[in-house]
Amino acid sequence: MSNLEILKICYLIGSISFIIGLKMLASPDKARKGNLYAAFGMVIAIIATIFFHEDYNEHTGEIERIGNLGFIFGGIAVGTVIGWLMAMRIKMTAMPQMVSFFNGMGGACAAIIGIVEMSTHHPDLWGERLIIFLGLMIGAVSFAGSMIAYGKLEGKIKDFGNKFQQYFNNIFVFAILGLIIYASVNPDVLGDNVIWIIFGASLLYGVLFVMPIGGADMPVVISLLNSFTGVAAAFGGFLYDNQVMLTGGILVGSAGTILTILMCKAMNRSLWNVIIGAFSAGGGVAKNTEGLSIRETSVTDTAILCSYANKVIIVPGYGLAVAQAQHVCHEFEKVLEEKGVDVEFAIHPVAGRMPGHMNVLLAEADVPYPKMKEMEEVNSILPNTDVVIVIGANDVVNPAAETDPASPIYGMPIIQANKAKNIVVMKRSMAKGYAGIENELFYDPKTSMLFGDAKATLEKLITEIKNI
Repeated sequence: MSNLEILKICYLIGSISFIIGLKMLASPDKARKGNLYAAFGMVIAIIATIFFHEDYNEHTGEIERIGNLGFIFGGIAVGTVIGWLMAMRIKMTAMPQMVSFFNGMGGACAAIIGIVEMSTHHPDLWGERLIIFLGLMIGAVSFAGSMIAYGKLEGKIKDFGNKFQQYFNNIFVFAILGLIIYASVNPDVLGDNVIWIIFGASLLYGVLFVMPIGGADMPVVISLLNSFTGVAAAFGGFLYDNQVMLTGGILVGSAGTILTILMCKAMNRSLWNVIIGAFSAGGGVAKNTEGLSIRETSVTDTAILCSYANKVIIVPGYGLAVAQAQHVCHEFEKVLEEKGVDVEFAIHPVAGRMPGHMNVLLAEADVPYPKMKEMEEVNSILPNTDVVIVIGANDVVNPAAETDPASPIYGMPIIQANKAKNIVVMKRSMAKGYAGIENELFYDPKTSMLFGDAKATLEKLITEIKNI
């Protein structure tokens, strides 16, 4: 069997591993194993490429193999150690930042591939130049946008935008695409400088389209940037005729795009508005809650309320992740079920700071997947729910999204916690959520505020419920 045949078989195994891994990621129960399958496919593809890839040199008539193995394995070793240390030390609350950072690195790699290929190989075909330029553009946009998203999630970069920015972004993105098409068809007019012009303009566009975005919209943008990186990688696979790179890029790009579209629907946004960074720019004004009052409750009263309920629904949010309370929350659920209470979790598509944040959090605590209900499913049963426990969630349960046209989140589908018979909101304080607006739910006559750290409060609730 020739090296080329072995390489193709390895690529086939790698591609199948990617597909199986992606399929398993759809279930929190199998997600960990799915990640390992996909990682196995990637290792097979990398090793096979290094040892079995061959090129025929038309000038010398010789078969050339990949060289510089010392640098390649050195780079892999350094990257592996850095990635392993980051993954081991990262806090659960900082997972969105790490996802953005790693996604940005993928975009940077795709952009570098475009620069190197265009600078050193000078492709003759206009279609080949178009693919390289598009990969360069998308990779650069993904890198710059992901770095801005990382800075925003870390609280180091503030939102910046105005009502004119979306028009400017519209013009800017079409100008870059126009330049790419022109440079692909007329390679000698602008010369090699066009590579750096496209690269710089794409970096600037990545910054401009993410800068206005904030609030509850960040998970959608992270998902979109992830799909960009997949598309850029797919262009690389097409360029190198590398089947496993093409398959992986298509899977990441298509899965990310589908997820982005679904999240756009969940946020009542259009995909184009995401791409041009029209989110949050020129948003409305949140309702003034001055003069309204809240009702505070105690751990004992909440324990009694939950213990004698028939059905309790828990709405997890970013505050649950901050408190690292997922395990004790699962314990809270089990204690209630021992009392005969039916307990389920309501998952909003954009709860937390990244797509699927709450699913990952609860899966880590071994919460059974069937207990995690999607927003549409749970909203229909909330009117017959005795108690809703909101733990650290804010914008995704704010009724202003449905009732206040002046609110910045107006139109965003929410978990309709206000329709339950009783609502208990667990928070540290009356601080606003990520969208920076007041939550009308806190002032609802059916709502009681239970202040304190989520983990400590849940532990007290468990003790109280056991004593009832």
